[in-house]
Amino acid sequence: MRHTELRLQARAILNGSACVSPASVYDALSARIASLVGFRLGLFSGSISSASTLAAPDLAVVTLTEFADQIRRVVRAGNLSLLVDADNGFGNALNVMRTVEETEHSGVSILGIEDTVLPARFAGTANEVVSIPEMTGKLRAALAARSDPALVIAARTAAARTEGIEGTVARAKAYAATGVDAIFVVGFEDVALVEAVHAAVDLPLIVGSGKASIDRKRLQAAGARILLQGHQPIAAMAKALRETYEHLYRGGAPADIKGRVASPEEMERVTQREDYTRRQRDYLR
Repeated sequence: MRHTELRLQARAILNGSACVSPASVYDALSARIASLVGFRLGLFSGSISSASTLAAPDLAVVTLTEFADQIRRVVRAGNLSLLVDADNGFGNALNVMRTVEETEHSGVSILGIEDTVLPARFAGTANEVVSIPEMTGKLRAALAARSDPALVIAARTAAARTEGIEGTVARAKAYAATGVDAIFVVGFEDVALVEAVHAAVDLPLIVGSGKASIDRKRLQAAGARILLQGHQPIAAMAKALRETYEHLYRGGAPADIKGRVASPEEMERVTQREDYTRRQRDYLR
């Protein structure tokens, strides 16, 4: 699918009535597998970019070039509308414009820009947020930099931890006034905060929370159309790799773990071996 078609697919999800969860993807292979399973929506974040590109923690150390390059590979391999959490947009409002340009070219469908101060100025400031005027300037810059009107610009706020419901609602209203397409709320502990945001702004909501007990039906009624559920696939990959390497390093036979790894047939399917064989037959002379 073309980038605009994928973006329109994402808009259909946001304009729908269901609350869906994306597949957290980290590279081309994971995106391909998620697509084959049936996911229409993928998620790629700064933390996943840092882990998969640098094997580093989520400390905003990835560059925009590394970030956009990985997005391009993910979008190319999977038939997914990709929701991308671009952290703070890699700097000030002018940097945000560059971030929009680069990630739009890479094929992003939904681009989230957050109000967290990044990178942290010193230890213990992980929850610090920028002022409302600074963030609204970033959002207006993001909208001005967008060339495909189908691209969704989402304003992400982490103010729940420091400013509570009242502060989050104030920010959501200010962000919505810039003309963004969605509000992205993270870090809340109670669905009441999402309900308050929904009552204050007439925009679809994207929500992320670490609480396993979050009620999806209640979130759906509160305008949530996308619910993030963490990054289990890359964690599962890390565990599987470690266990496989340990087995082989200790002298274990490959045959002993045959049932725990993808078969050659499955690997051929996810790497589209049949398509490449056909191309060899049709074009190599």
